[in-house]
Amino acid sequence: MGIVNVTPDSFSDGGDHFSPGDAVNHAKKLLSDGADIIDFGAQSTRPGYEKITAAEEWARLEPVLTAFCAESDVPVSVDTFYPEVAQKALEAGADIINDVSGAVDGDMAELVKTSGCGWIIMHSGAGTPADVRGFFETAAEKCAALGIDKSQLCFDMGIGFGKDYEENLALLARVNEYKIPDYPLLLGVSRKRVIGQGSGQPEPKKRIYGNIAADTAAILGGADIVRLHDVANEKQGIMMADAIKTQRLPC
Repeated sequence: MGIVNVTPDSFSDGGDHFSPGDAVNHAKKLLSDGADIIDFGAQSTRPGYEKITAAEEWARLEPVLTAFCAESDVPVSVDTFYPEVAQKALEAGADIINDVSGAVDGDMAELVKTSGCGWIIMHSGAGTPADVRGFFETAAEKCAALGIDKSQLCFDMGIGFGKDYEENLALLARVNEYKIPDYPLLLGVSRKRVIGQGSGQPEPKKRIYGNIAADTAAILGGADIVRLHDVANEKQGIMMADAIKTQRLPC
C-alpha cells in the first residue's frame, strides 16, 4: 500500500505532494514502483497534529480522488475518520476506508455495511500484544453484530499511535500473538519514530533499511499488507520476506 499524503504538515513528507497534480503524479509513480493499493490521506496524524474539519479534509481530497480514479482502476484507500468524508470518497471511486479513529463508530459502520467497502480498523493508544488482540476480537464481534461481512475488514495494530518505544517493538516482534485468524493485518510503520530509535537514523526519509527490517519481522509474524512511502526500495525487501515466510510454512 503506497502512501500519498495530500497535506502540508505530515511528519516526513508534508507539503511534498500537496497540490492535486503532484499528488496524482506521485500516486502514479508509486504504482509504477510496484504498489498494489494507493492510500490517500489529507489530514496529518503525526504526534501533536492539528485536527482539520471534514470540509477542509474533503476539499484537499476531492480533486485528487476525482482525477486519479478517473484514470486508474487500482484499489484506492482513503485515510479518514470522518464518515461524511468516507461517504464522498466512496462516491468518488475509493474502495477502502482506512480509519485511524481506534473505534467501531456506528455511523462509519453503517456506511461500510451499506456500501460494501473495505474497512481498516486501527488500535489506538498504549497496549501490549494481548491488549491489541482483545481490541481486535471485540471489534470483530461488534462488526458481526452490526451485519458487516468479515471479508470487508482488516485490522491495524496502530504502531506509533499512543504507544511507547517498547510497546511498538513488542507489536512488531510478536504479531502472531495478536493477529486474528481469517482477518488480514495491515502494518503501518513507515518512517516512524520507532524506526528512528531502533536504527539510530534521525531523518525519516533515510529510514529505508530500518523499515525493511521491521517489515520483515512483521511479515514473518503474519502481517499481510504493508503501508509505506518508499515502494521502490522496500518492495524488494517485502518480496524476500514473503518468500522466506512461504518456506517456513508447513506443506
